[in-house]
Order: sequence, then structure tokens, then C-alpha cells
Amino acid sequence: MSGKRIMDVELLRGIAVLGVLFHHLQGSLFTDSVPTLEKIHAWAQPWWGVDLFFAISGFVIARSLIPALHGCSTRQEYWQQTRNFWLRRAFRLLPSAWLWLALMLLACLLINRSGAFGSLHANLQATLAGVAQYANFRFADSFYNYEYGSSFVYWSLALEEQFYLLFPLLILLCRKHLVWALLALVAVQLFTLRTPILMVVRTDALALGILLAMWSAQPSYLRCEPRFLRRPWAGVSALLVLAVALSFMATDRFTFTNYRIGAIAVLSALLVWIASYNRDYLLPKGLLKNVMVWVGSRSYGIYLIHIPAYLLVRELIFRLQAAGLPSPAGHPILTIAIAGGLIVLLSELNYRCVEMPMRNRGAALVQRLSAPRSAVPSSGATSC
Repeated sequence: MSGKRIMDVELLRGIAVLGVLFHHLQGSLFTDSVPTLEKIHAWAQPWWGVDLFFAISGFVIARSLIPALHGCSTRQEYWQQTRNFWLRRAFRLLPSAWLWLALMLLACLLINRSGAFGSLHANLQATLAGVAQYANFRFADSFYNYEYGSSFVYWSLALEEQFYLLFPLLILLCRKHLVWALLALVAVQLFTLRTPILMVVRTDALALGILLAMWSAQPSYLRCEPRFLRRPWAGVSALLVLAVALSFMATDRFTFTNYRIGAIAVLSALLVWIASYNRDYLLPKGLLKNVMVWVGSRSYGIYLIHIPAYLLVRELIFRLQAAGLPSPAGHPILTIAIAGGLIVLLSELNYRCVEMPMRNRGAALVQRLSAPRSAVPSSGATSC
């Protein structure tokens, strides 16, 4: 069961990344005020997509890693499984992340006449933070203090990669007390005022995702399946209600701001719980779900690519205006359509040419390292 792809979780990935894309329209794609966006943002902020990503990551990773590590009979076997996990994660994440860091740095140097990509100094520092996995700490330090650079979304990737590095060690240290350690981690953050530094190390959604994965191996998990969502439109209504609640909580109109992130983490985990049964509760099968699952399957590339795509469209508009040529400036829908088309194209190319080939190479490497020395290496590669 742990290796099975869950389409409803892919759906949530699609929802999460589209929310982040919408959140970054103002400020990254549009520098001037867009009244419609401002009105929407006053009542609904979709940046909670990042916390939904965290809950999904905690669930998906723990669902396969915890049983694998608990099944180890020796310390050597434990570290071999941990090494294999780290290798698969590295081949899955780093090639695309480093590629787009390099491309953003090149864009800053070569196609930055408008200044959309920011200063070279900031981007050099941001690239170093992205490669060395401390982008979240630099992001907190730069908050309202200095320019971060065009790769600012890497703060969440750094946090997730720190989680991937430390989680096997947490399993080893806590052993049978892992559940209590995770519950304490959630409880402490739930009632803590989030300063900038605490915002970039927030792990409550990750911890809730892990707890959900651990619960999914228990008989009570099946007994608690929300079968009432099978009724027509019940699941879709639940998705809409939760999405609206999350979007409102993310605005300044939500007055209980001290508990905002904790509440968002809990509701994000609730969505992952519903999706984890893979029963089409949140959205029935059909064209819309197929599209959203495709978006979810490319969500990593989309997340990396959307900011450079937005900035590239800004640079294009600037050059067209400077040359006195027609441009989509002043036409927000057209501008969004151009940026969206660019994101779709680049994310598909990234998925086919970078993500999947490197994922398969990582799987093949793990297979070779794990095979007995006398065994003949297999020519096939399994997916990470």
C-alpha cells in the first residue's frame, strides 16, 4: 500500500501549487496595483498552499519511510535504508532545484534590462542559500530588511530538505515515543506566536502529516473513513468549505492571528486525511480532476518555475514597451495567460527532461547499492 500513488493527494498538490501561483501574481507578475486581485486578496489569501504541501510531504514520506526503517533488524540495515532514502530524495529534488537557481542567476546577468530579476549581489547570495539549504533562514533574516533575490520560494524547499535529512534521525532517537514527540511538536507551535524565524521553521503541518501516515497503518483508520462524503457533491462541498476557511484564515481579517498557522496546519492535514483514502471524495472523476492531477504531478517543477516565468514575462513587456511595440501591459488576463502558458510548457519540459530521468537514475543507483555483490545489476529503473 505504501508505494501506491494516491490520485487524490496529487489533486491536493495541484490545488496547493495553484494557490501559491495565484498568491504571487501581485508583486511578482504585476508590480502595479490590480484592483481585482486586491479585492480578492482582502478576503482570501491562498498562500496556505505551502502548508498543504508540508502536510502532504509529511504523509507521503512517512507512509513509506517509517515501515521501511521499523523493519530493519540491524543498525547497518537501518543506515542503509536511510542512505537509500537520502539518495532518492537528492536525485528527485536537487537537479531541478539547482537548474532553476542557475537559470535565474543567468537571467539576472543576461536578460535583466528591466531589473525584474533583482540585483546580482542579492541573487548570488540567494543562489548560495538555495544550494546550501539555508534559504529559509536567509528568508527570515531578509524579511522587510533587504532584498532576498528572485529565488525566494526556495525557503520552503530548504525546510522540506532539512526535514528529509533529520526525520530518519528523529525516528531513531524517539523510537516508540515518536508519536508523543510529534504531538508535542504540534502542540508547542499551535500556541506560539510566529516570529519570522518561527514562520520559516514551522513544522506543525509536516508533523501532522507524519502522524496521519502512522495512523493509516492502524485498524481505526479504516473505521474512521468519511464515507458520508460519497453523497453527491458532499465531498466537493467539503473541499470548497475548507478552502474558503483556509483562505480567510490567511488574511488579516482573521483576528485570531496567534493561532493562524496552527489552524491552517490542522485544516491542511484534514484535507490530506480525506484524500488519503483515494476514494474521489474531494472531486469526482472527470476532465477537471484529470487536469488537476496533471498539475499535481508537475507541481514541483511548477513551484520552481513560476517566479522566473513571471519575471520573464515582466521583462518581455518592458522590452516591448521600450521598443514601442504592442504589449499585454494593462491587460491582466492576457498577461496571466502568457505566463500560464510559459509555466505549463517549461514545467512539462522539466518533468520529462530533468525530473523523471534523474529520479530514475537515483532509483537505479539505490538498486545497485542495495544489490548483493554477486548479483547481476538490473538494467531497469524503478520510480522514486
